[in-house]
Amino acid sequence: MNLVDTFRAFSDLSRLRILHLLLQQPLCVCHLQELLGLPQVNISQHLAYLRRNGLVEFTSVQTWKVYRLRSPAARAVELSLRCLAESAKSDPVLSSDLKRLPKVLKNSRFSFCGDPKVGGGPAKSLSKTSVEK
Repeated sequence: MNLVDTFRAFSDLSRLRILHLLLQQPLCVCHLQELLGLPQVNISQHLAYLRRNGLVEFTSVQTWKVYRLRSPAARAVELSLRCLAESAKSDPVLSSDLKRLPKVLKNSRFSFCGDPKVGGGPAKSLSKTSVEK
């Protein structure tokens, strides 16, 4: 992925929100849909864009797709994610997403997504420590 493609991937608020949430942990499409308040088709289009550009990958868990940041990340991507994590602290939308994340994860409506008993669970995301260094 070249630098222009990296910045294009980071140039959309919905993709920024998705990337910021995936910095925390792998998430199912339905979690992202709930957190962003967007239809499944929009979330899937953004994830497909991020996947085509090598930023995310997924694991299938029965009928669900659990997305995570691709690791190892290119240096430009890693630096951009670090900047996103730092900038998110002062952004009300990204901060709000983080506050709602635990509640969405606990919601029984999503209890089967990524449940280790159901399909092995989601794979590990790019660790915070590798991004925050």
